[in-house]
Amino acid sequence: LISNGSDALDKIRFLAITDKEALKHEPELKITIIADKGRKTLTITDTGVGMTKEDLKNNLGVIAKSGTSEFLSSLANDTNPDMGLIGQFGVGFYSVFLVADSVTVISKHNAEDAQHIWESTSEQDFTISVDPRGNTLGRGTQIIIHLKEDATEYLEESTLKALVKKYSEFINFPIYLWTTKTTSEEVPDDSEIDEPLENDDDVEDVDESEKKPKTKTVTTTTEDWEKMNENKPIWNRPAKEITEQEYKEFYQIFAKDTTDPASWIHFKAEGEVDFRGLLFIPAKAPPNFLQKADDVAKNIKLFVRKVFITDELLDFLPRYLSFLKGLIDSDDLPLNVSRETLQHSAMLKLIKKKVIGKAMEMLKKLSKDDDKWESFIKEYGTALKLGIIEDTSNRKKLSKLIRFHTSHVEENGESKMTSLDDYVSRMKKGQPQIYVCTGADLDEIKRSPFTEKLLGRGYEVLYLPDAIDEYVVQSLNEYDGKKLQSIAKAGLKYGDEESTESKNTKEAQAEQFKPLTEFLQTTLSAYVDKVTISNLLTKSPCAIIASEHGITGTMEKLMQNQALGSGDDFMRNYYLKQKKIFEINPDHPVILGLLEKVLNGEEDKVKQITQVLYEATLLRSGYQVSNTMDFAKRIEKVIRQFIGVDLEKEVDESKLKIKKAEEELPEVKKEKVKKLEEEEVIDEEEKKEEFHDEL
Repeated sequence: LISNGSDALDKIRFLAITDKEALKHEPELKITIIADKGRKTLTITDTGVGMTKEDLKNNLGVIAKSGTSEFLSSLANDTNPDMGLIGQFGVGFYSVFLVADSVTVISKHNAEDAQHIWESTSEQDFTISVDPRGNTLGRGTQIIIHLKEDATEYLEESTLKALVKKYSEFINFPIYLWTTKTTSEEVPDDSEIDEPLENDDDVEDVDESEKKPKTKTVTTTTEDWEKMNENKPIWNRPAKEITEQEYKEFYQIFAKDTTDPASWIHFKAEGEVDFRGLLFIPAKAPPNFLQKADDVAKNIKLFVRKVFITDELLDFLPRYLSFLKGLIDSDDLPLNVSRETLQHSAMLKLIKKKVIGKAMEMLKKLSKDDDKWESFIKEYGTALKLGIIEDTSNRKKLSKLIRFHTSHVEENGESKMTSLDDYVSRMKKGQPQIYVCTGADLDEIKRSPFTEKLLGRGYEVLYLPDAIDEYVVQSLNEYDGKKLQSIAKAGLKYGDEESTESKNTKEAQAEQFKPLTEFLQTTLSAYVDKVTISNLLTKSPCAIIASEHGITGTMEKLMQNQALGSGDDFMRNYYLKQKKIFEINPDHPVILGLLEKVLNGEEDKVKQITQVLYEATLLRSGYQVSNTMDFAKRIEKVIRQFIGVDLEKEVDESKLKIKKAEEELPEVKKEKVKKLEEEEVIDEEEKKEEFHDEL
């Protein structure tokens, strides 16, 4: 009904451009709302163009017919196409009968002297008569809704305020609600008059200025008009006319946020569908916004001709952009369309595509400011990485926006996050790949054995500590023609492998360590696909890497964690059971020592330590040991050998019994200890006799 009133006001304002007398009877353009609880009526009045008797018959007498459509038709040849009217989509006012027993419409049009009354108690029957009171409106329309018993909530001031704020906050014309206000104030209390005392002579006089005046609290109830729509739809104004401060103030009101937005974009789209849009990036990311689909769906509000339609636009924005807040105001969408129909609307899909494009444009512009973009990445870096995984159409654009931790150190000694473009610009001559290393955190990655030789040779490595980074590398695969190579997987290339010197060195090492690699291959055949001479290691004795199509230690942990909350997964189990590659460092003393033992025929001794070495290397390489109890026992055996303790010797259980008895109650303790000591003496005597018999 407010939308219809706005239409009527638009009409009279347009007519007043050429007809100076159009506003003569009522110059103020406004909408008023009054709730009368006594009569159970809700009255909405506008000072718009009004309706003639014929208008009332044609427009209100036919379901879903709108006078606005005919008004636009009559102006088809006019030169002002921007005069948008909400009601042109055939939105009737018959929805009032959902809450009303009857409706009375009083209207006065400039073209007629008489004011007419239209009344109806249903959607089929109505009457039209001349108002016997004469012209009470001056010009405009008044709708009186006689509410049903179960609809009296629409008489509550709070309900009306909420509805107007939600749906009509940005209507161009002022909307006033008749409200009641209660105020309290302290006033002088004249009801108590001081009586003269009998012995007045004995009372000391007090200065009048020192007397504290007596007051009382008086409660006053007043009624007055309160404007409901203070905020203006700034998105309808040209962007160049709006100041930065206006955008910030509008955002805080619109988004109910106390901070300024990090950035915004204001645009107008024309073509297959016309609409205006205003998008904001909040300075702080909402908590867990990537998991709360229902909440973030309300971040984008859809308007039609400045009338709020819905904020329940599920899947309107992709998940990685769900942090954006803003609005879309379209001239081409029908006002009376259902939310369900909207979800499948071809027009809405076109709008969605253009909005995502504008969002990418805003992000690209923001990324030009290093300081602002650094703050953005801290809040929304994970969201952009999710976009690379999920949005194939914008993957290339997003890959230019994401930032990674790096081993590169700036000239001032600082280590900042870097873009892939900057990494590529710093690549060494002939470097064929972009080197990346994943891990649980930065410290773990920096200590990783995989980075040793790369950093030693001056190559830059990207550090990827986020869980999502593994999926980013798989999805992105390459950038600017360079493959993103996980240095924890087979396939690493430096670019100088083809040199004769390099080939000769590799062949010589392979021949030298062949006895050890074959021995390790046989001993660890249940876990290892092959044993190779490493081109990665400088300080660590060995490392475990995944095959070219296998999974790193970080990915293995992710898969195992996912397994806790899901059933059997064939592909996950397939990857988890894949054998790995065991790389040895030919220059490390431990490896040289193992080679010497094997060459000396001490394979049995080496076997005992090989399993421990493999499991320790698993942990160092980011993988997990499958059986921690067995691993702990093997470590214990190594310790026993080191300190010279018998491998089979266990704790003396008789001493455990004595200790346990000593910890019991004093009354029982002495007797048990004595008994255990006697058993120990007898046991020792028996052992002596057995020993003599054996001799």
